This record gives sequence, structure tokens and C-alpha cells, in this order.
Amino acid sequence: MLWIPVVIIAVLLIWSVGAYNGLVRLRQRVKNAWSQIDVQLKRRYDLIPNLVETCKGYMKHEREVLENVTRARTQAIEVKGGAAEQAKAENFLTQTLRSLFAVAENYPQLKANENLLQLQEELTSTENRIAFARQYYNDQAMKLNTRTEVFPTNLISQSFGFKKVEFFEVEIPEERQPVKVSF
Repeated sequence: MLWIPVVIIAVLLIWSVGAYNGLVRLRQRVKNAWSQIDVQLKRRYDLIPNLVETCKGYMKHEREVLENVTRARTQAIEVKGGAAEQAKAENFLTQTLRSLFAVAENYPQLKANENLLQLQEELTSTENRIAFARQYYNDQAMKLNTRTEVFPTNLISQSFGFKKVEFFEVEIPEERQPVKVSF
């Protein structure tokens, strides 16, 4: 008879440790996923100055467009908030890049420039990597958020301060459309 309470307490203790460790693993996966987004965004940020420099020589009358791209890149790099703030800055950067590509259509010599074609390919590849990293982050965020809300793990998550994380979402409906890069 004495064994029953001991067994129940042992099972609850083992379950609690397992639930806590599972939440910690999910939190670390979310952090890792966010870091992967940072890696790809850094790659994107590094490509943009090369893109702007390549376009400068051809687009002498489009100084404002080039300045907007540079400004948007700087703002995106300096974001210190969470996923929502980062997504907003990235959306603005994507819009300015779209305007640059649209203006570049008017310059046939620029469209044929080998450096620009290579940068276009690298940027397209980077955009795909960013999309994959965002998807992975959102998948891990969903798992953590679900785990922190469902019973009985919500008891552990509340006790140890596990919180829901923001999803990396697009706020502007037009941004849900794929980026078209054509020269």
C-alpha cells in the first residue's frame, strides 16, 4: 500500500523532468532557427552593396532608388526587436529591392552585365534560403507555442516561465507574392 503513493510521485517527477527537458529542447531549436535566419539575412545584406555598386555606373539618374535600397538595408541590419520587427524591416527591404529591379529594366546594358547576372543568381538563392529558414523557424515556434499551451505541459511551462514566441510573418499582402527578379 505504501508503494502506490511512491510510484505515483516517481511517475509525476519523471514526467515533469521529461516535459521540462522537452520544452528546453524546443526553446533551443527556436533560438537555432532564429540564428539560421540571421545567417541568411547577413548573406543578403552582404550582397546588396555589391548590387548597388554594380548598378551605380549605369543608373546615374536613379540615385534615389539606390539610396533607398542602402537605407532599407541599414534599417534591416539595425533591427533589435523580435520576429515581428525583423519581418517588417525585411519586407521594406524587399520592396526597395523590387523597385531597384524594376528601374534596372530600363537599362539594357545593365541587364546584360555579367556581375549583375551573378549577383541576381546569388540573391535569388539567398532569398530561397531565407524562405526556408523562416519556415523552419515558424515550424519550431509553432511546436514550442503548442507545447506551452496544451495540458499538462502548460503547467510546467507556466511554472518555469516558458513563453510563446512570435512567428515570422509577412504583414503586407503584396509581400506574400514571390519576388520577381528579371533583367
